[in-house]
Amino acid sequence: MTPDPDKFARRARALYLEASRQLDPSTAERLRATRRQALAAARPAPHRFASRVLLPVGAFAVLALATLMIWQPLRRADSATPQAASTAQTADADVDLPPDADSADPQLYQNLDFFDWLAANDTSSRSTEP
Repeated sequence: MTPDPDKFARRARALYLEASRQLDPSTAERLRATRRQALAAARPAPHRFASRVLLPVGAFAVLALATLMIWQPLRRADSATPQAASTAQTADADVDLPPDADSADPQLYQNLDFFDWLAANDTSSRSTEP
């Protein structure tokens, strides 16, 4: 016959409470102090980790930031030529687009029927098709 675990736990708790009531107050205080010391010794010291690891990492981050701050203006002066080239490429791409109706030459819109006929009778694209 196996004993009931709940019954065993209740009996152990009752014995613990009875023994703690009969304990001398000075002995109880010494036990609490010893318990606090053991728990404090078991905890790792967080400030030691911070000073050993985070301090060098922070110094490296500051050094990297200072390097980037100094290097950035030099890079901007050198990159002026590629920006001009990209602006020229953008201007060339704008030429490929049709002009706006407000800024276009009005004579361009006079013979729209001719341009429709030209698009419909375009022989150069038909000759390349199989």
